[in-house]
Amino acid sequence: MKVQYLGHASLLIEANGKSIVVDPFITPNELAKNIDFANLKADYIVITHAHQDHVYDVEELAKNTGALIISNAEIAGYYGAKGLNAHGMNTGGVYEFDFGKIKSTIAFHSSSFADGTYGGDPNGYIIEAEGKRIYIAGDTALTYEMKLIPEMVGEINLAVLPIGDNFTMGAKDASIAAEFVQATKVLGYHFDTFPPIKIDKGIAKSVFFNKNIELVLLEIGEDLTV
Repeated sequence: MKVQYLGHASLLIEANGKSIVVDPFITPNELAKNIDFANLKADYIVITHAHQDHVYDVEELAKNTGALIISNAEIAGYYGAKGLNAHGMNTGGVYEFDFGKIKSTIAFHSSSFADGTYGGDPNGYIIEAEGKRIYIAGDTALTYEMKLIPEMVGEINLAVLPIGDNFTMGAKDASIAAEFVQATKVLGYHFDTFPPIKIDKGIAKSVFFNKNIELVLLEIGEDLTV
């Protein structure tokens, strides 16, 4: 699988010939101005929760591409009512798509749309494809339930964890989360977009380095292969 960082908590994952966009928040993000949103490919859009900094571009992207939206039941219903294609899941569930499997995991956060509509429980996701597993934590606090993840699904080849603090885990808690899921490689996200989540990248990397865990901080538009 190839993972491209689109800024903030947005990702483009390519697996088995399919394009999966996670939490598209691109057009309002000045830091992501070099991403060509108009030509962004998406067969699927995966949404962790309903906050604007995760769903701002969902409708336009879904209309542009015909992508299937994957999220919790409430968010899927919200977009389904707008005439968009959506597949609802809920915490703990697994579903097999043509690119691979997705498992919905616990995330501790909040979730509501900008219009006040309840967004259901937030989630993380484990994407399994091409013989690899990526754990996308979503916006979350550190939770002991993360320890169950490797017991349930096996090895996590890449953990994508928020590290910006204030609204989510910071680097210290995220490094513990990496230990809980037994991941030795972490892609950090949800940092630097807004003043409250600006970080010192050197300090963040040292926190993980001291635990023999690699923290990767991609520039927007860069990618890595899992």
